[in-house]
Amino acid sequence: MQTKKKKIKTVALIAHDNKKHDIVNWALQNKEILAEYKLCGTGTTSKLISEATGLDVKGYFSGPMGGDLQIGAKAAEGGIDVIIFFWDPLQAQPHDPDVKALLRIAVVYDIPIATNRSTANLILQNYK
Repeated sequence: MQTKKKKIKTVALIAHDNKKHDIVNWALQNKEILAEYKLCGTGTTSKLISEATGLDVKGYFSGPMGGDLQIGAKAAEGGIDVIIFFWDPLQAQPHDPDVKALLRIAVVYDIPIATNRSTANLILQNYK
């Protein structure tokens, strides 16, 4: 009898400019758990997390240049299992339609999405 190989889950990491410091600190606190996943993220966020933690984080375009849409497309294709998006609801974003599209994709495809530290912790601790 063959044993089924367990698929490594992919976690997307995204943060608006005012939240990049927060997501980097969160990633440092959760480095050991994050190391169990494939990681990807939007441009600057992926680079900052990778530099701070030493984890391999595949980078897409920055959010305003289409990175949110790239991650949304990967999620719709089944290539993203969890989205951690430290979103800044108090700051106007030039790519707000892209942000809303990403949130919509997460709901339509039933992908866990965290938009703050508390929810990110819950998802990471309970999702395997």
